Amino acid sequence: MSKSSYRDLLVWQKARVLAKDIYILTRRFPRTETFGIVSQMRRSAVSIACNIAEGQGRWTRPDYRRFLLIARGSTFELETQIIIAADIGYIEDPDALIERTSEIARMLNGLLKYLSKVQRKPPVPRPLRPAP
Repeated sequence: MSKSSYRDLLVWQKARVLAKDIYILTRRFPRTETFGIVSQMRRSAVSIACNIAEGQGRWTRPDYRRFLLIARGSTFELETQIIIAADIGYIEDPDALIERTSEIARMLNGLLKYLSKVQRKPPVPRPLRPAP
């Protein structure tokens, strides 16, 4: 793994901004939703950035991958919550937010593919057998 910080990752930066924007957006939701969809959306949004950070802080690539997969799952969770909030009438135009969560999921997919590629070891060459 790289010695750079998780804060250098563009995907983490985008996830952090998305979490901030979700907090700002959900301030306008009805107070009755404080412990409902507001809490769920905020938790999902924060989970994305936090799992990216926690994963990079782990000792092994498999651990890093596991946390990236959790972050990826949180993007789909948040996307679903955005759609539901729009269905209820709390968000007028969810398309931009959905695209941002999708972009983060795609970036996480790319990072996961990279880690899978790097993790694989080249095949060990077999010794040649003498011809009979």
